[in-house]
Amino acid sequence: MQTIEKYNFAGKKAFVRVDFNVPLDENFNITDDTRIRAALPTLKKILADGGSPIIGSHLGRPKGPTDKFSLKHILGHVSELLGVNVEFANDCMGEEAVTKSANLKPGQALLLENLRFYAEEEGKPRGLAEDASDEEKAAAKKAVKSSQKEFTKKLASYADCYVNDAFGTAHRAHASTALIAEYFDADNKMFGYLMEKEVNAVEKILNDINRPFTAIMGGSKVSSKIEIIENLLNKVDNLIIAGGMTYTFTKAQGGKIGNSIVENDKLDLAIDLMKKAEEKGVKLVLAVDAKIADSFSNDAKTDFCKVNEIPDGWEGLDIGPETEKIFSDVIKESKTILWNGPTGVFEFENFTHGTRTVGEAVVEATKKGAFSLVGGGDSVAAVNKFGLADGVSYVSTGGGALLEAIEGKTLPGIAAIRGY
Repeated sequence: MQTIEKYNFAGKKAFVRVDFNVPLDENFNITDDTRIRAALPTLKKILADGGSPIIGSHLGRPKGPTDKFSLKHILGHVSELLGVNVEFANDCMGEEAVTKSANLKPGQALLLENLRFYAEEEGKPRGLAEDASDEEKAAAKKAVKSSQKEFTKKLASYADCYVNDAFGTAHRAHASTALIAEYFDADNKMFGYLMEKEVNAVEKILNDINRPFTAIMGGSKVSSKIEIIENLLNKVDNLIIAGGMTYTFTKAQGGKIGNSIVENDKLDLAIDLMKKAEEKGVKLVLAVDAKIADSFSNDAKTDFCKVNEIPDGWEGLDIGPETEKIFSDVIKESKTILWNGPTGVFEFENFTHGTRTVGEAVVEATKKGAFSLVGGGDSVAAVNKFGLADGVSYVSTGGGALLEAIEGKTLPGIAAIRGY
């Protein structure tokens, strides 16, 4: 398989799929440019070689062209960070995109307008009436799939090679993230540096395991993590359940959880997962105490109690000190760590302690030689908030892509480069 490090981009135009889906304020100012900075090494390598990157990305979930989701709003910042005056094509399929791509000189860069302005990027029909018949839906789907091939072929025609550096969209079989790779031979398609790092980190956590292997799974719903948990039960030694999921497991065992978040239709599932863990010899680590509040607010009255004895009118918003110690002890003895999801409502300052403590334990284990992967929006936000990101082995930008990889699914964006 071709690698970006070995590839010489001199005199070549490279279609580079990045993830510049960055948050903008009401005045179109970028509030967090992490994703742009993450792609810089790849783009700078192409420019330094004497190549010309043609940058493609999506922004938001547009239903068609709209100023709100135009990539022109980030053009200046991309130019500033790259150190070159990046040109812009205001329609990724228009004549301007064709001409500007063709006229790019070595060391020049072009940013295409939002790829999702076209339904063909995602391959999903738009504008269907709510009462559309099954026949109408099928016809619309067939039409967009048909035009998607031409859309993809045209994007590919702009360049000599293809670089996918958008791990955040690797789980989507979209035109620019997977289908476009078919138009380039194995020697002229590759992962960018960011994508390479993400893929290696995921493969290490799933296939190159030093034990004990501990996974920390937070989040509010068991239902959204069920496939991940089931896959991890075949791999981990310890599975720490944290966050809102705690209370579904607690109630399933007959505990009293007050007003805490719970999925009442998943109580049997929680019991089933506990049985599976026992059968597979996995230590399922659950909270024993909680920091509780009399309302969902940072300013609420707070107290600590056993996790299965939360009074009516109160809800658990973080783990308690006893649980912090239990979780930390398990984490510090681990050699491989996957952390996805906080222990509580860390967005409220009064309920940050549990998540911070877990983060500090992950950092301590990493210092002792453990490999630690942190992924998922809230976990990443937490390590950044607490200044712990530099103390873990890898912080994934992936989100949904990371979760699907952990579930054991083949990601289209990865398969398209590897040819399987």
